[in-house]
Amino acid sequence: MLIGGQPHRSIWRDAKSGAIRIIDQTRLPHRFEIKTLGDLEAACEAIRVMRVRGAPLIGATAAYGIHLALAVDGSDGSLDAASDALIATRPTAVNLRWAVERMRAVLRDVPVDARAARARDEADRICDEDADACESIGTHGLGLFESLATARAGEPLRILTHCNAGWLATVDWGTALAPIYKAHAAGIPIHVWVDETRPRNQGASLTAFELREMGIPHTVVVDNAGGHLMQRGEVDAVIVGSDRTTASGDVCNKIGTYLKALAAHAHDVPFYVALPFSTIDWSIEDGVAQIPIEERSSEEVREITGLTAEGEVASVALFDAASPAANPAFDVTPSRYVTRLVTEHGVCRASRAGLAALRASAPTSD
Repeated sequence: MLIGGQPHRSIWRDAKSGAIRIIDQTRLPHRFEIKTLGDLEAACEAIRVMRVRGAPLIGATAAYGIHLALAVDGSDGSLDAASDALIATRPTAVNLRWAVERMRAVLRDVPVDARAARARDEADRICDEDADACESIGTHGLGLFESLATARAGEPLRILTHCNAGWLATVDWGTALAPIYKAHAAGIPIHVWVDETRPRNQGASLTAFELREMGIPHTVVVDNAGGHLMQRGEVDAVIVGSDRTTASGDVCNKIGTYLKALAAHAHDVPFYVALPFSTIDWSIEDGVAQIPIEERSSEEVREITGLTAEGEVASVALFDAASPAANPAFDVTPSRYVTRLVTEHGVCRASRAGLAALRASAPTSD
């Protein structure tokens, strides 16, 4: 997608040097900085501190992390150690383990001295596949938006988002924002309500940044405004991403998603979840009981980062350190509150039967 009118991916391999580059998302929206991942530890650190974030992008970064480790030592021990280190960085998003296990399966029987090159090529393939999948999600989601736009009779389609599920959360295009980009390109008038998404403010800092760069009308709102907007009839649909989706259609996404789903259900507002099949954990049924919820540092709640009047990026304390803070990073929305799942293979009901039917019709097994 575009930054300053120039096309970018969120992670890429430099065509000349072969270096792995990322956009450092901890610096956005006030600074646009490109960071090089020079080794396995740099890849782990980038995932852990959220220089890269979003389930698909975490998986792609992990794939390149294995390549970087094997470039130093191509042995079985190095492959296993790198895999374990990467999986330990964040526990909730299933794409991380999916990408690592895919890399291990591909590399296990490759000669040691050829593993680094094979890992590089497979990581490239994972990135290209993710970009293609997200564009397909956008195409399938566009169909839903076209139907809603017809009822608006030329008035802007009003979409509420939560967190950031745009191209910065994937390799390109995004999940929840991909249908918005497609609708905008198709000439459908659209306006996006952007949840700020405390405590890391991915909506205000990343989603708003993306939409601004793409010229899409939007308004940043506080997290607690969503129910009010739906109650007043000012939201035509909610669309979010997913870090892990169960085989039964339960959705684990950024903390606060569940409350948006409840409000949407109460006001008959469609609640869509956009995700690639790689985000589905076919091994579990009950998301509330079975998905581990990452508990992040209380400092993310206690502090907020912004731009000072002097143009400096700085963090300030919101309340005294003597007051404890809890910071669950995700919550689970049961499938009964999800109107439709939007995947690269099509749109389905949030149910085992719906997902199984799409899986059976997919060109290749996911």
